Amino acid sequence: MSDSPAPLADPHLVFDATEGRRDLVILGSTGSIGTQAIDLVLRHPDRFRVTALSAAGGRVALLAEQARQLRVRTVAVAAPEAVPALREALREQYGTGEALPEVLAGPDAATQLAASDCHTVLNGITGSIGLAPTLAALEAGRTLALANKESLIVGGPLVKALAAPGQIIPVDSEHAALFQALAAGTRADVRKIVVTASGGPFRGRTRSELANVTREQALAHPTWAMGPVITINSATLVNKGLEVIEAHLLYDIPFDRIEVVVHPQSYVHSMVEFTDGSTLAQATPPDMRGPIAIGLGWPQRIPDAAPAFDWSKASSWEFFPLDDEAFPSVGLARHVGTLGATAPAVFNAANEECVDAFLAGRLPFNGIMDTVTAVVAEHGTPATGTSLTVADVLEAETWARARARELSAKATAEAHA
Repeated sequence: MSDSPAPLADPHLVFDATEGRRDLVILGSTGSIGTQAIDLVLRHPDRFRVTALSAAGGRVALLAEQARQLRVRTVAVAAPEAVPALREALREQYGTGEALPEVLAGPDAATQLAASDCHTVLNGITGSIGLAPTLAALEAGRTLALANKESLIVGGPLVKALAAPGQIIPVDSEHAALFQALAAGTRADVRKIVVTASGGPFRGRTRSELANVTREQALAHPTWAMGPVITINSATLVNKGLEVIEAHLLYDIPFDRIEVVVHPQSYVHSMVEFTDGSTLAQATPPDMRGPIAIGLGWPQRIPDAAPAFDWSKASSWEFFPLDDEAFPSVGLARHVGTLGATAPAVFNAANEECVDAFLAGRLPFNGIMDTVTAVVAEHGTPATGTSLTVADVLEAETWARARARELSAKATAEAHA
């Protein structure tokens, strides 16, 4: 392991650890990660200044409010049709006579911001559309605080080709935990890493008991408040499968040395087992502001970024093995991660389509993974010996999405026949 290439995320190697106030670009500012990042920034104006914000365009009033609070230079929306409403919201926020920020629009707007002049880009976009901004930030030499796991999953070789040692700081709670625990030893000291999973709302249920769960039940996560796609991914444990692939790519750890355990309380966010038998666990109450603070401030820690435990109160922490039969997503993720090339992109894209179908009532809960598994099987073993390109990823995603929609529609038709 010590002779392996340098990992993408390494707490011992910090890319451009500039002291003083850091200029930030926040992508996905109106989402869960973005809003919590802004809360952190507003509480620490001596450490951070936000220069630009991007969002999809569905919450222009909030985006305009954020722009005014932070006095950013530029705001961007992916949906051009949202620009008139955004400009009106900005005028209402800023008042007469105040200069408004520059407005960018279109599918490439976030990518343009990712390459703009700043110290750190926080990529909080949801979905594989975050790949282009991730690549742009890396190519421009920015420190990348990466919450958009999908961009690493689908474009692993592309990201690895661009990233300098220490340039990526993970923002996932699990990977921020591993990042911190790995600081306690050398890479040669690591025996395995253990990724914890809350188990979602359906922990302990069998596959047959999951057949008729509802949208509302799947969205009722017991410990985390997240967006709908990530919440459903947590219910199917697809999110954990993606994190296994991400851990492999970030830390250069073989798949057979990455373990998943269920920890319902979500207090221990992940663990590193060292060769001397010691296991280091990173633990905090469930709150994403802690991982966000690591992503934005490392190697410095941000005081009071998130709540700490009250050790005067009794609590119980439980750990259970993963039920691979009820939740086959982690095993399938290991499979596509081992295949590499476009297989992870197919897995992720098919899942995104199936989650949309489930949320719309067109696919049962178990149908999500059944359909994803079928699409992955049809894709087969991707070609090896050639360099992966963005075009390859996009082509594979387009096929996977179309095939997932076809199979979902077929399943719906058969169910109502």
